[in-house]
Amino acid sequence: MKLADLPQRLLLGPGPSSVAAAVLQSLALPVIGHLDPAFLAVVDDVQKRLAELFRCSAGLSIPISATGSGGMETCLANLLEPGDRALVAVQGVFGERMHSIVERIGARPIRVEAEMGRAIPPEQLMAAIRSEQPDLVALVHAETSTGVAQPVAEAARAAREQGALVVLDCVTSLAGMDVRFDDWAIDAAYSGTQKCLACPPGLSPIAIGPRAFERLARRTRPVPSWYFDLSLLGRYYGSERVYHHTAPVSMIFALHTALERALGEGLEVRFERHRRAHAQLVEGLEGLGFHMLVEPEHRLPMLNAVIPPYADEARARRELLDRFGIEVGGGLGKLAGRIWRIGLMGENARPEVVDRLLGALGQLSR
Repeated sequence: MKLADLPQRLLLGPGPSSVAAAVLQSLALPVIGHLDPAFLAVVDDVQKRLAELFRCSAGLSIPISATGSGGMETCLANLLEPGDRALVAVQGVFGERMHSIVERIGARPIRVEAEMGRAIPPEQLMAAIRSEQPDLVALVHAETSTGVAQPVAEAARAAREQGALVVLDCVTSLAGMDVRFDDWAIDAAYSGTQKCLACPPGLSPIAIGPRAFERLARRTRPVPSWYFDLSLLGRYYGSERVYHHTAPVSMIFALHTALERALGEGLEVRFERHRRAHAQLVEGLEGLGFHMLVEPEHRLPMLNAVIPPYADEARARRELLDRFGIEVGGGLGKLAGRIWRIGLMGENARPEVVDRLLGALGQLSR
């Protein structure tokens, strides 16, 4: 297929989401050197805006040259060594992925889990933290595989009280719902550009706090990944500007524009826009015979896990794509073939987008 023949899609799956024209235009700006002072000034601005978005007042906020899973590996590989004890909250596929990385590092995972589609009760997490006394606690704020919003503040504070570091996955939540790095006592958090930031995939914004850097300085062996070693990356993104790798210049231009749009809109306004679009979608879907997987108090506004009223859900999704140009996602893991994942992220959290989807669903074959 020629690139000129690629179809136009409305991306309402779990990611990537639709990208604003201004962000796409940023990708077409002239490429300059990754050590050019003009580019480094853009990097400085991106770092400041990421810190504002994460609400992280100290430490380092940077875009890792990788997707969200690269951000996950960066945080865990830097903060864990073989033999460390890591408590991992598992309520879906991405909690499972954190658990797998902990094992690969040679650390000892302590698993606390809930059925897919449910949040882990904070008191269960807090009790496990106090009894197990782990070195690190890994939490998924927004579980993309299930549409669950996991309460994290109480567990994170309990971890801090026990002296454990806290790593937070906010790949789907950042820029679509509140993330409070400082207030929640988080030590490392990571996200992705392709969700609520409405930027193409390819970068993982991360925030690393002072306690995480203190732990990094106490390591007894090198970080197992050279590419994701924060002691090396920090020398490029810090004041030294020591060459580490060739930064993806055009993607950082795109992220700069996406951050400008998100912060310019106002975070509270942006969060409310996502909540309203979610409420409109739920009402419309229920009228069409869909059922929500997640209880109301734990639903993500930007990622909706729904049980569709079709005997062949895959065929219905394909019809939606072929006839109407709308992409929605299927289930993962134990939920494969059982649910759809409908994303209303960033640019797509708007009434007219919800209306377009509902109108198309009303015309699908049963």
